[in-house]
Amino acid sequence: MTIDMVEIETNTTVLADEFIAHRLGMIPIDSTDVERIKYTRDCTCSQYCSECSVELTLHVKCTEDRTKIVTSKDLVSNNPQFQPVVEDKNDQGILIVKLRKGHELKLKCIAKKGVAKEHAKWSPVSGVAFEYDPYNKLRHTHYWIEEDAGKEWPVSGNAKLEAEPNPDAPFDYNAKPDRFYIETETVGSLKPEDVVSMGMKTLLDKLGYVQMQLKEELASHQQDQTGWSY
Repeated sequence: MTIDMVEIETNTTVLADEFIAHRLGMIPIDSTDVERIKYTRDCTCSQYCSECSVELTLHVKCTEDRTKIVTSKDLVSNNPQFQPVVEDKNDQGILIVKLRKGHELKLKCIAKKGVAKEHAKWSPVSGVAFEYDPYNKLRHTHYWIEEDAGKEWPVSGNAKLEAEPNPDAPFDYNAKPDRFYIETETVGSLKPEDVVSMGMKTLLDKLGYVQMQLKEELASHQQDQTGWSY
C-alpha cells in the first residue's frame, strides 16, 4: 500500500503542494494484510472505496514561536491495519515538512495497492542480493588475481552454510548449482520473508495461467485438425 492520491485543502507552508505530495507518496505503509485489499482495476467502484483503498488525513497547525516538525506519525489512517511504518516507540517518523508560527497543513490521502512496475513507490524492497556457489567451485566467476586469491577475493558470509571444498579434488564438469541465497532488505512495509514468499506465489500464479492458456490453445488446435479430417 502506498499513497497514490493527495487532496490538499490548506497549505501555507514553505513547500509547494507537489513537493509535499511527492514526499507523502514515498512514505512506507504497513502492508502485512495487503492481500485483503483489491487492486483498483479489479474493484467495481468508480474511483476508490474501502475495499480497494485506505484513507489517511493530516491536519497540523503551528501556533508557537518554535519550529513544529510534521512527520509520518501525524498521518491518521481510517484503517488501523494500514498505518505509516514506525520502527519503534522512539521513532519520530519520516519528515514531511517543518512549520513556523501561522503555518498550516491540512490534506487527505488515498493509499492504494499497486506494483513497482507501475511506480517505484510501490516497491517494498530497498535492496536485494542473489548468490550461489560462494566458494566458486563451479568456476563460473573468473577472478583477476595479483598475488593471493584468498586475500584479494574473500568469500561471502554464505560460505559458512556450505562445506569448504578440497583444493586437490578433481573438477566436476557436470556439476550444477543447487543452492541459492537471496538477501532482501525492505523499507518496512513488508517483512523480507513475506516479500520472497509473495513473489514466488505471484510467479507460480502467472506460470499456471500460461500453462492453462497453452493447454486450451493445444486442445483448440487438435479439435480443428480433427474437424478437417475425413
